[in-house]
Amino acid sequence: MKMVYGPVPSRRLGRSLGVNPIPLKTCNYSCVYCQLGRTAHVTNQRQDFFSPEEILGEIRSAIEIKDGRGDGEIDFVTFIGEGEPTLCKSIGWLIRKTREIADVPVAVDTNGSLLYREDVRNDLLQADVVMPSLDAGTAETFRKINRPHHEIGFKKVVEGMEQFRQEYAGEIWLEVMLVKGINDSEKELKAIRSRLEKIKPDRIYINVPIRPPAESWAIPPDKETIALVHAILGDGNVVDIAAEETGEFSIEGFTNPEDAILAITRRHPMREIQVIETLKKFKAGNLHDDLKRLKESGKIKKVKYREKVFWLAVEGKRGKEYE
Repeated sequence: MKMVYGPVPSRRLGRSLGVNPIPLKTCNYSCVYCQLGRTAHVTNQRQDFFSPEEILGEIRSAIEIKDGRGDGEIDFVTFIGEGEPTLCKSIGWLIRKTREIADVPVAVDTNGSLLYREDVRNDLLQADVVMPSLDAGTAETFRKINRPHHEIGFKKVVEGMEQFRQEYAGEIWLEVMLVKGINDSEKELKAIRSRLEKIKPDRIYINVPIRPPAESWAIPPDKETIALVHAILGDGNVVDIAAEETGEFSIEGFTNPEDAILAITRRHPMREIQVIETLKKFKAGNLHDDLKRLKESGKIKKVKYREKVFWLAVEGKRGKEYE
């Protein structure tokens, strides 16, 4: 499959079947913390990058495979993408059709930038859970951390989220990604709180960069700061997901370990232990030889981030510090 993958472990959604309606690094942001690297194609124009019918066909095939095994391992079908999924013009149709064929809830993981548009809000009304991001409380910090397309203004973004809250009957799980020295001060956190009070999300997820980000200097705040976050934003509906995810990556549909690892790391940098555990599932060949072939393929590389070794796709553009 080209546009559907997993299920993969998710700290918010359990076992998530990912649906990617966007080409790699096509987005209207270029966030400093993005695990897929810098945005290669910055655009704010909605279009169908892939055939909607083909995407739906892959979703249907993945659901049928799961049902055939009878293991019920998919907790959510998640439109998440290798960029911003709401740039897909047919995402509303895809959500509606997915709900018809899948007996599991549908989620959309979005940066929330296009919720100022009525067509985008209408598309997402059909999802069970919408997970927008809000990493700043001011326009200046918004530009620093999210590096948005020139058409996107901070005021427009937050007003779009507020409008969506008024129209949407489902769950809004909003994520705040904290980067040391950018949006983790008491002043910045209070500014974020003032925006959240109007958006009224059902849950607030506090996250930090745990995988190699686009810019190597984008690191998590100190532990003391995380405690301050809870004090300022309130503990009632605040969930800390700064810990590493647990669970296994699906290798369904792959016949050799190299293809499986390359496909997963293209969308999701893996800790070295995750690579090793995934390779072991194939129960064939020599583990050392498999790792050597992966490295020599030129499509994947190892990098060190915060004292841990990760494997990630070479095609994701990152700061020179990673070279």
